[in-house]
Amino acid sequence: MELLTINNVWMMICTALVFFMHLGFSLLEIGLTRQKNTLNILFKNIFIITVGLLLYCLVGFNLMYPGEFNGFIGFAGFGLEAPLNAEGTLDLAYNSGYTYWTDFLFQGMFAATAATIVSGAVAERIKLGPFMIFVVIYVGLVYPITGSWFWGGGFLKTLETPFYDFAGSTLVHSVGGWAALVAVWLLGSRIGKFKNGKPQAIPGHNIPLATAGVLILWLGWFGFNGGSVLSADPALTSLTLVNTSLAAAAGGVIAFLVSTLKYKNYDLTMFLNGILGGLVGITAGADQMSPMDAILIGGIAGAIIVFGVALVDKLKLDDPVGAIAVHLICGIWGTLAVGLFGELASGAQFVSQLIGVASYAVFCIITSFIILFTLKKTVGIRVSEREELEGLDVHEHGMDAYPDFRMNEH
Repeated sequence: MELLTINNVWMMICTALVFFMHLGFSLLEIGLTRQKNTLNILFKNIFIITVGLLLYCLVGFNLMYPGEFNGFIGFAGFGLEAPLNAEGTLDLAYNSGYTYWTDFLFQGMFAATAATIVSGAVAERIKLGPFMIFVVIYVGLVYPITGSWFWGGGFLKTLETPFYDFAGSTLVHSVGGWAALVAVWLLGSRIGKFKNGKPQAIPGHNIPLATAGVLILWLGWFGFNGGSVLSADPALTSLTLVNTSLAAAAGGVIAFLVSTLKYKNYDLTMFLNGILGGLVGITAGADQMSPMDAILIGGIAGAIIVFGVALVDKLKLDDPVGAIAVHLICGIWGTLAVGLFGELASGAQFVSQLIGVASYAVFCIITSFIILFTLKKTVGIRVSEREELEGLDVHEHGMDAYPDFRMNEH
């Protein structure tokens, strides 16, 4: 009982840290975008966490953990129903690491993250109503179904050499990243982003807030990865947190160095996204790597960020916060790295990792396209030119994030 209590307290602390990440995402997104869209982005992030938790309670948790099922989709029923023992009280033998309620809340915090990734990529030009419909369907159905394929004991868990994703490089980050890619393509770029085919910088309005957001996300990742140990095991938890931090540090430093060589300036936003790329990259195998492996994986992710952002621009896709490079491209890299580094490294493991990446790519691209294309052809997903130029805060919310500052401008 004492061990269960210790493990459960650790899991609840990690749950709180993952919840705190939603503040980090919010600050990062508003910092890297323009002042006139601040309220709109904050509204989306608050909607995602509140509605995401409710959806995960009603259907998501039992879609993701359906018990015995066909390996692709199963459903254990609506709502939460805690396992009871013979005395009619909560069965504490449910799991050696935590209770049923802690399990739900920890997993629920992850569920909302996938849609938050999309929020940043489509910032400054998506209609709020259609975005909220997308969130309901994607978080309520798509994310938990894909989660069941591995974390719920589905077909990827039963491969001859099982696929492996410790804390969600693919199951969380690229699930959001694939949807972000589809959404950015269907939406089109912001007005003024491309001129004569060349990308133009649209600076964010508050880089200090973006920096604070990244540091909060790094802190939150201690819960994201540390909690994925699913107990307070001292050796494994400590190693996971060391690997997480080293990968983040290496990702930031390499992104800063590569971007400085490439663009001949010290770009803080590349530094910040390099940290996030390192975090996403190590997430799939944080418990399987040595510290040196973690540095290599994070460092490669940092280089990927610089070239990934350039590739997204070259394809004329407009991603204001770099979400596609960070969460999708580095998510894929981190997942494949499990087959190249650490305890599980082997040719067979690498093939299984490829199967996992491909499975998520196909399902997430198809489902997000169906949802967003249907919305585009029915209610429309992009705001008018006037709304975009004047800002979504005024047109969709009827207020300003910084009213006193705006008054002083005139």
